[in-house]
Amino acid sequence: MIYYLQGLSMGLAYVAPIGLQNLFVINTALTQSKNRTLMTAFIVIFFDVSLALACYFGVGAVMEQSKRLEMLILLIGSILVIYIGIGLIRAKSTFGATANVNVPLYKVVSTACIVTWFNPQALIDGSMMLGAFKATLPNGQDGSFIFGVASASFIWFLGIALIISIFRAQITNRVLRMINLTCGIVIIFYGAKLACNFIGLLMG
Repeated sequence: MIYYLQGLSMGLAYVAPIGLQNLFVINTALTQSKNRTLMTAFIVIFFDVSLALACYFGVGAVMEQSKRLEMLILLIGSILVIYIGIGLIRAKSTFGATANVNVPLYKVVSTACIVTWFNPQALIDGSMMLGAFKATLPNGQDGSFIFGVASASFIWFLGIALIISIFRAQITNRVLRMINLTCGIVIIFYGAKLACNFIGLLMG
């Protein structure tokens, strides 16, 4: 049980800081129906858990050995993330009957994949963090630890999706517009950071 709790606490520390995944789930909870919000949360959870498993088994270490692979993901990731941010800034989201709740499922899946996987630094940092813990675990406790990490993803993303969906009625269209602008600017900043990292590798 102690190794499950260690994984749970580690997972919460990993997903709780504001990042692309959180911004995506928050924005969805503010603009989409509750059913679509929960579906989005589960899709993000799927990609987040898959990322944790990849980090746990050292995919980030593989990327460190392949500069071309890291550069390719940085380039594609920066372009796609900036595109998502611009889309948020340009969006004219409103509550009520005019809200667009018919976002194609493929768009939800592709966006969730982009904000989760197209960040090489997350792969490398996650591999270092989770990989370091893996090396300290007794034989047979790997499953308990990574199950705790996966549980944290479920608890966090479903929690913020439900809480924001319940209380979004207290948020006006003007506040929603400001949230969209803020999220869009932050996401563009993430994309620009990825682009700078790409340029750094290219010039290095």
